Amino acid sequence: MSDSIDKNEKKDNEYEEYCYMCRRPESVAGKLINMPGDIHICADCMQKTFDSFNNNGMGGMQFLDLSNLSNIGNIDMSRFMSQNDIPQSQKVKKKAAKPKKEEAELTLETIPAPHVIKGMLDEYVIGQEYAKKVMSVAVYNHYKRVLTDTMDDIEIEKSNMLMVGPTGCGKTYIVKTIARLLNVPLAITDATTLTEAGYIGDDVESVLSKLLAVADNDVEKAERGIVFIDEIDKIAKKHNSNSRDVSGESVQQGLLKLLEGADVEVPVGSGSKNAMVPLTTINTRNILFICGGAFPDIEEIIKSRINKQASIGFRADLKDKYDNDPNLLRQVTNDDLREFGMIPEFLGRLPVLFTLDALDKDMYIKILKEPKNAILKQYKKLLALDEVDLRFDESAYEAIAEEAVSRKTGARALRAIIEKFMLDIMYQIPRDDSIGRVTITGDYIRGTGSPIIELRGVAAIEACATQA
Repeated sequence: MSDSIDKNEKKDNEYEEYCYMCRRPESVAGKLINMPGDIHICADCMQKTFDSFNNNGMGGMQFLDLSNLSNIGNIDMSRFMSQNDIPQSQKVKKKAAKPKKEEAELTLETIPAPHVIKGMLDEYVIGQEYAKKVMSVAVYNHYKRVLTDTMDDIEIEKSNMLMVGPTGCGKTYIVKTIARLLNVPLAITDATTLTEAGYIGDDVESVLSKLLAVADNDVEKAERGIVFIDEIDKIAKKHNSNSRDVSGESVQQGLLKLLEGADVEVPVGSGSKNAMVPLTTINTRNILFICGGAFPDIEEIIKSRINKQASIGFRADLKDKYDNDPNLLRQVTNDDLREFGMIPEFLGRLPVLFTLDALDKDMYIKILKEPKNAILKQYKKLLALDEVDLRFDESAYEAIAEEAVSRKTGARALRAIIEKFMLDIMYQIPRDDSIGRVTITGDYIRGTGSPIIELRGVAAIEACATQA
């Protein structure tokens, strides 16, 4: 008898309760309220029920008003939900807890030197040598400052960064890679969702909420993390606008205290502050902020600045001198960014300004071949699981790179191009067990030919001859 009871208890522990009204499990809705008749209701639905009382003229009731809870057992729930809305089973199996990896904590002895950090980045990121060098030095100095924590007479200020580069050049990828290599919390957020406090959208504190969530709500760990704010150019000051700029200059002003270093109240587990969400305080003094953006059309601002000397005469610069310069972005200055719409107070809190180069054909070919997790290596691994050898000849690399250059969307174009021509191959190969090798050619990429398919016996003989 006791064994069967233990088994039932163990079985019950594997499942969690549902809210009768919204049908959300306890892990999503939060702590449920147990009602008579084995009914479980979440706090949100309970408050909605009380709001229904108010609308029906039954007097004001608030969920947090404990004096009104004595009548809960007499509530006829059928008035607020039909019988069909009540699920027959209120239980859903709990997700298995993921085992936590024991990760070595970053210390002054274990933090890698700048050349080591850049060497690790070289294995994943192609090109962008100057950007990788700047990032390596800035991150190394930042964590020396954080981990030393002995500010005597000289207090070292943190070096927040602003990276400018065309779309698809690797801004987000570099930050993701460096955070993974250093094993520090990284929160990546998008500036396009941020608005001034009091308006629909995310407050600037939501940036820190994401960092806190990544750090498993460990405030001390979050205060040593990295925040990457992407699309920072989207909060530029609006020009010639008669309406209130709630998603432009106002957001820049709201971010000032975060970038400088201040104690900020942050909602835990939510992107916005409200009465039902607990708050915690995070000090942003040791959080490294990295902002990145493409800043479209800023090249025109740069050209107008450096062409001011263009006039009539032998020493005059031609107005179209920089029209075809692929790396004109390298000459960007704070004055150009101010004219673009960034306020000087915001730029002053991002002292490290650097640019990333646009990708050319040779860089695209290297991206396809060299990184540890190159996309073509991923497809080779997928087909190797089907015991098929996938190969690319040099003409295929050239064709993919030429197509990527023409699309002008950066490295993101590579995935779209490869997905397109690999679709038929990935569809047909599992149907035919006799295929042993597939060679992709440039003609197939351009749509004027087909891949070279070899049967298993032939491919095996060639492989043995190659090894011999």
